[in-house]
Amino acid sequence: MDGISLLIADDSTPFREGMRAMLRREADLKLLGEATTGAEAVRLSISLQPDVVLMDLHMPDSNGIEATRQIVMQAPHIRVLVLTMFADDDSVFAALQVGARGYLLKGADKTEILRAIRAVYSGEAIFGPIIAQRLMGYFATLRWPAAVQPPFPELTDREREILSMIARGRTNQEIADGLVVSLKTVRNHVSIIFAKLQVADRAQAMDVARRAGLGAGFLR
Repeated sequence: MDGISLLIADDSTPFREGMRAMLRREADLKLLGEATTGAEAVRLSISLQPDVVLMDLHMPDSNGIEATRQIVMQAPHIRVLVLTMFADDDSVFAALQVGARGYLLKGADKTEILRAIRAVYSGEAIFGPIIAQRLMGYFATLRWPAAVQPPFPELTDREREILSMIARGRTNQEIADGLVVSLKTVRNHVSIIFAKLQVADRAQAMDVARRAGLGAGFLR
């Protein structure tokens, strides 16, 4: 069939009548049927195979979230565009999580609804201005994960470097030669490391370091 086929799932007679009148004036849009309950929306979607379902979230029998989930699960090629009165975050994210491709409020004007139908049919995700603002606000509040802290943050970079070499079994002299510093300097660092880690000797320091992932090399 040419054009975009539609199913309206809404228990409001005035809303369905308004949508019916709107769609009649659009040559590329074809209304296949209307459902007034969630269960009926699922049944008609599977039997009629519309391209797009206009789904209200508040319906008797089975709500629009559950109906959307079942439609998307059984016929993933059918696009669901939510048209509802609910603008709360829980409703928006619940609808998106179950596979809705778009979300508009019923106060949207004719041009916005028609554009959304065609956009969703074409594979786009579409949201009304209020919903888009909510989504942007939500993601703006998310914080990036804190930078990964190196092991033993109480140690300086040089102290961690030396601890890493201890974990690899290096002697103080080998550490001094590798870092091109004096043996006395290494000994001072080692004493400070033991104090900060509250370990008694080299063996304990080596064990603590290896359990923290040092020993295979540590990048400064």
